[in-house]
Amino acid sequence: MLNKYARAFFTRVLSPFAALLLRRGVSPDAVTIVGTVGVTAGALIFYPLGEFFWGTVVITLFVFSDMVDGNMARQLGRSSRWGAFLDSTLDRVADAAVFGGIALWYAGRGDDLVLCAVTLFCLASGQVVSYTKARGESIGLPVNVNGLVERSERLVITLVLAGFSGFEVTFSVPHIGVLLPIALWVVAVGSAVTLGQRVVTVRREAAEVAAAEESQAAAGERETVAGDEAEEKGRTA
Repeated sequence: MLNKYARAFFTRVLSPFAALLLRRGVSPDAVTIVGTVGVTAGALIFYPLGEFFWGTVVITLFVFSDMVDGNMARQLGRSSRWGAFLDSTLDRVADAAVFGGIALWYAGRGDDLVLCAVTLFCLASGQVVSYTKARGESIGLPVNVNGLVERSERLVITLVLAGFSGFEVTFSVPHIGVLLPIALWVVAVGSAVTLGQRVVTVRREAAEVAAAEESQAAAGERETVAGDEAEEKGRTA
């Protein structure tokens, strides 16, 4: 959902920065890699310590690289399969780092195994949601569905509420730390719904393709039979 409405806005905002990087000789692949390293470092250094505000600040600074690298490739007019593969692969790494860092907090100083399990579910379900689309497309299906909570929604909900929850430690704002558990439960439920949406969509599309193939095969068989019958009648005449 956010991809549809927000990406165009941020593309316009970030285009001058992308053009500047290109003039400096920076490649889109370099931006992708640096962005992933920054997100991973911010998540795995700050989050396990409970520093959710500063961790979110660092992550946010680097997470926009996901839009900048694509913008750069379009300005160069040379989007490639390799660039798309690298971007998609490193997105999974960044997502795992964000939820992995939160899980480490709850497994350690946060001392809440239930929320640790919920966070791990968010991590795993997010990866599977992405896999279902990639796998469906790899077998020739369009997977034409906008899920309830896709990658953009997962990151925005988690990072925004994690950042605000960090006010409790960083700025001594009482009781605001509850926002992070709320975010995790919302993302967990939303990811489960999205996974269900994609599985149902792939099943429907696969059935439609199978039905179309059977119809084509039956039509071909009828044409063959008709041709054989016409040939037989010709010989008889």
